[in-house]
Amino acid sequence: MSVRLEELVGATRAALYARKREHPIAELEREAGAQPEGRPFYEALARPGTSLIAEHKRRSPSAGTIREGVLCADVVRAYERGGAAAVSVLTEETHFGGSLDDLREARAATELPILRKDFTIDPYQLYEAKAWGADAVLLVVGSVEPEELAALYREAYALDLDPIVEVHREEELEVALGIDADVLGINNRDLDDFSVDIERTFDLIADVPAGKVVVSESGIRYREQIEELEQAGVDAVLIGEALMRAPDTEAAVRELTHSEEPTQA
Repeated sequence: MSVRLEELVGATRAALYARKREHPIAELEREAGAQPEGRPFYEALARPGTSLIAEHKRRSPSAGTIREGVLCADVVRAYERGGAAAVSVLTEETHFGGSLDDLREARAATELPILRKDFTIDPYQLYEAKAWGADAVLLVVGSVEPEELAALYREAYALDLDPIVEVHREEELEVALGIDADVLGINNRDLDDFSVDIERTFDLIADVPAGKVVVSESGIRYREQIEELEQAGVDAVLIGEALMRAPDTEAAVRELTHSEEPTQA
């Protein structure tokens, strides 16, 4: 694990320790079990064309403050109106300014399937995700050992959560394929120095076998990029910062998805 990623995961582990003390796992399991059937996240990505996962993100270690003072509900409603296929909600608090409350707020505001975006390192977080309304979770290969990743992957499916297994390097892709991950996220951002290179997706997708759903993450701002990624075999893109900075969120989503304006009654 890189020094920078270790710092991010360390903050997650400290916050998780505090939450475990406040909210016992037995109570969380009951709440997760009471949730309705999950929305079809995998299907939203696997449909024809390139699906957009639109992300709610207030800030990041690389970009600093992106957008403060806006309700998560307002953002995700604009994403849905603009034609997004799914929503991603950052719940990491220390570096990204997110929270589980954002997840619950998003769940109530949209009918789209929702990804909980965090550093998932413990099964407890899977139960949190389910209890607060997520339909999918992110599993970052570099943040856990391979055997831990496999266990989290199995547990996610047992809870009716679709896992995105995120990779950045060839050796991480090998680990993801070793657990037969259905949805692969290729992060174009290097978590060592936060540099972004969209060519990372083009390099790694060549080694992805047919039948996998591939999501390209980070550094995507323009429709032309999405079209190039689609030609390379990418099924979905995850975009946060460009949408959060846009003065008209709905219009920005519509431009990226080429969705038509809704007809007026």
